[in-house]
Amino acid sequence: MLRSLAIRDFVIVEKMELEFDSGFTVLTGETGAGKSILIDALALVLGARADALVVRQGAERAEVSAEFDVSALKGVKKYIQKQELTDEGESCLVRRVIDAGGRSRAFINGTAVTATQLRELGELLVNIHGQHQHQSLARAPAQRELVDAYGKLDAQAEKVAELHRDWRDKAERRRAFETNAAAYVAERERLEWQVSDLAQLDFKAEEWPELTAEHSRLAHAASLIEAAEFGMETLSEGEGASLAQVNGVIARFKNLLDYDPKLKEVLDVLEPAQVQLQEAVYSLRHYQQKLDLDPKRLRDAEQRLDAIHSAARKYRTEPEQLPEMLAKARARLDELSLAGDADALKKFEEAAREACVAEAKKLSIGRRKAAKQLAEKVTAAMQTLAMTGGVFDVALHALDEPAAHGLETIEFLVSAHKGMTPQPMAKVASGGELSRISLAIQTITSQIAQVPTLIFDEVDAGIGGRVAEIVGKLIKDLGKKHQVMCITHLPQVAACGDQQWQVAKSAGNGKVASKVTVLGKTERVEEIARMLGGVKITETTRKHAAEMLKGAD
Repeated sequence: MLRSLAIRDFVIVEKMELEFDSGFTVLTGETGAGKSILIDALALVLGARADALVVRQGAERAEVSAEFDVSALKGVKKYIQKQELTDEGESCLVRRVIDAGGRSRAFINGTAVTATQLRELGELLVNIHGQHQHQSLARAPAQRELVDAYGKLDAQAEKVAELHRDWRDKAERRRAFETNAAAYVAERERLEWQVSDLAQLDFKAEEWPELTAEHSRLAHAASLIEAAEFGMETLSEGEGASLAQVNGVIARFKNLLDYDPKLKEVLDVLEPAQVQLQEAVYSLRHYQQKLDLDPKRLRDAEQRLDAIHSAARKYRTEPEQLPEMLAKARARLDELSLAGDADALKKFEEAAREACVAEAKKLSIGRRKAAKQLAEKVTAAMQTLAMTGGVFDVALHALDEPAAHGLETIEFLVSAHKGMTPQPMAKVASGGELSRISLAIQTITSQIAQVPTLIFDEVDAGIGGRVAEIVGKLIKDLGKKHQVMCITHLPQVAACGDQQWQVAKSAGNGKVASKVTVLGKTERVEEIARMLGGVKITETTRKHAAEMLKGAD
């Protein structure tokens, strides 16, 4: 949900910092006070189009930032990971900066992103319904996703998408073979020869360091033998050998310890040296015993190295890369062997298409059932929202070919009044009607809605009295499962809010500014009384306002 919103130098707002609660928040105030500016600012930070006109007069830039609690939003977490953005745990911070020249910069968790990325994330966080952008229910993909979610068909839809990808991959492989058959044959012949050549070499990666070490040892065997003999002579076998002299020094010092214990310090250094020299002698003797001049083994090692280097030059690679080259050639040859059979490729493609269509048909059955139920419930809700005789329908238009999303497109149709033929929702509904229809849909689908924050702007357009009270109660019920905000001019709707904010505009020093006040209980009575009675507020009006608040609670 939305935790906070910070606005600076945006339209008529110089500086504003707001903290949001869960439940249903109403925004009220005089016409022109700037209520919609808050929604516009939120839309901007969620990727809406912007220009230099949003920058407050005289300011260098406008800046809007919003913090969201995303601890329970798996979709948002997944998006952040997919886009390789910084994961801030339970929080997500989005920021948008527009300079006076109209240049825009966007950030998610401190990382610069495109406006498209901001908009994609915003669609997972907030739905804004009304005469604004972010009207996601007007988009065909959103309509399809809502029907699938309502019918609990998400997993089935994803399976269809996977089968469709598999079918298209196989179709592409078949087309590629038909287009490049000659090239496939030539490549396969080349790889067959390469695999045969490298397999005959029988060279494994682990052989290379062992072979080079053995060749080096055999090639310098005479020098190594001479050095080993010199070492043994110097350390232990010759006259004046080092080990014998060290042993003599130690023995003599030990005999003199009784006369001067300070010699113990010298012995403590010499005795470890004696042990290490003795170990060196043992190791050198063992090494010397294994050294041998073996011309035949040297020739064999040199021939093996020549064969490997020759293959590496032939294939323009490093010797140690030859085994990996052989593995890749074999894998590609296997692919070509499969891809080289046109009949088999066609059969694979047809089988993949049949699997996709079969699963898509099951999805279509579920969609028809969900669409019928959703249409009936939304139509029933419309009758209570000043659209008596209105009809909501969900049309499923069959496709000529299966698509990634199934065998049909989904379109929401609506007639706001009796006798009218249902038309696409985005084209025929007015701003107020669209908001109320969206309200009906969101109320009905609230148990499966994934977007945590819903905002309704002017859902009360063209209604009043009993209908306004119904709208208020619907939004209040929606606020039990979502964070909901609503701009309203109707006291019946305002009274249903869990909290109420008053937006006011003031003028001073030649500048117009907007501010928001969080209203307490007494202040709410005054504000609702103003909405009821206009300029002159009487005690009777205040009493009526208090009764409305009490009744809503």
